[in-house]
Amino acid sequence: MLLPVVMAGGSGTRLWPLSRTLYPKQFLSLNSENTMLQETLRRLDGIEHKPALIICNESHRFIVAEQLRKAGLDHSGILLEPDGRNTAPAVTLAALQAIKNGEDPVLLILAADHDIQNNKSFISAVEKAKALADKGNLVTFGIVPTNPETGYGYIKKGNAISSEGFEVAAFVEKPELSLAEKYVSSGEYLWNSGMFMFKASAYLDELEVFRPDILESCRESLSACEKDLDFIRIERNVFCRCPEESIDYAVMEKTSKAVVVPLDANWSDVGSWSALWEISNKDASGNAIRGDVITEDSTGSYLYSQHRLIGVVGVNDLVVIETKDAVLVAHKDKVQQVKCIVAQLKNKNRPEYLQHREIFRPWGSHDTIAEGERFQVKHVIVLPGQITAKQIHYHRTEHWIVVSGTAKVHFEDQSYLVSENESTYIPVGIPHAIENPGRIPLEIIEVRSGVYLQEDDVIRVSSSGVGY
Repeated sequence: MLLPVVMAGGSGTRLWPLSRTLYPKQFLSLNSENTMLQETLRRLDGIEHKPALIICNESHRFIVAEQLRKAGLDHSGILLEPDGRNTAPAVTLAALQAIKNGEDPVLLILAADHDIQNNKSFISAVEKAKALADKGNLVTFGIVPTNPETGYGYIKKGNAISSEGFEVAAFVEKPELSLAEKYVSSGEYLWNSGMFMFKASAYLDELEVFRPDILESCRESLSACEKDLDFIRIERNVFCRCPEESIDYAVMEKTSKAVVVPLDANWSDVGSWSALWEISNKDASGNAIRGDVITEDSTGSYLYSQHRLIGVVGVNDLVVIETKDAVLVAHKDKVQQVKCIVAQLKNKNRPEYLQHREIFRPWGSHDTIAEGERFQVKHVIVLPGQITAKQIHYHRTEHWIVVSGTAKVHFEDQSYLVSENESTYIPVGIPHAIENPGRIPLEIIEVRSGVYLQEDDVIRVSSSGVGY
């Protein structure tokens, strides 16, 4: 049986301000109602397979679990990387996990942040790759190029292997434009997609030949893993010493078993705002619009409003992105430089590079809606049946006003209910938590006041929930 392995550990910067370090693009709804992670898993519906194994960063674990739950998607476990070490260690962890019970499944390695619009062609390519992987080959998927793209690596096709694919003649780094033009016109080259298929044992055997250090680090860190609900926690210290290497460099460029299956399925890695504009539906003026946007005499632009009205007049080929705490305006030809803005934010230690104003937690979310020198107002949502951690603050008091639902407030060693249009007060230094015992989301306006209002003013008293 096929075991899909979905790598969801990236923290890209090129789609800022929607994509943030703690909420990157694979968790966003960019070209459909589903998030990119959900779309990746839905894409497998036409293929016979085991529930997917997900690999993600430890800091993204609750986002992944919640998105799978909301979409009703089964999985075979969520592997938590304590630190990103590139794709070779990630795939190695998945392969070792897959053979734990004496099985040797064929692994379909997918990235969680790709867009594929022709699912029928994708399924056809997967079936061809499965036939090759069953014979012990290490398969990569090569995208049939549509233009001389300089942002992708290339794969040169070798001898044909029946009707399924080709031997890999060479992997080529991202070329200059003139060389990319030659590659595309020759018909001998494909874009390197970063998607793979092989038996778990076939990959591990080749890794043991070429990078036994990676294999040993992953084997040791996985052997000391801890199971926590759906999560598989990898031993941190050993894994963080693992060499950082891509699967291309570690194995695929060295093995004699590499083969490539062409994939012509309207694929995109959605690596920039201009790439997202290209795959989006557009109006008669060539504008791709999401949210509350009004245009006048404007063409060829990508316009995204998350929170408020955007009015655009007399502009062409722009990207305008509005979120609750940031606005990006860029020319479509310059969107690769968005990462420079993110670097500046990071250097200045501004939170906008790291996370959104609205922060999601396993129990719900909180959103800062107003703040001043000695006060902060948040809109807090606690999901039905959920509870925050019991905690103490030493620099702020809190007023909670219930606007929807019923709150069960845990205050020191007692608890009491607070209904709609009622409020309660939490003094400095008092252990407290808030629970939603009802069947609808609990909405609260929280007013903080004090000399220090940051999220790190918290001492956990219990782990019954997850705090701010």
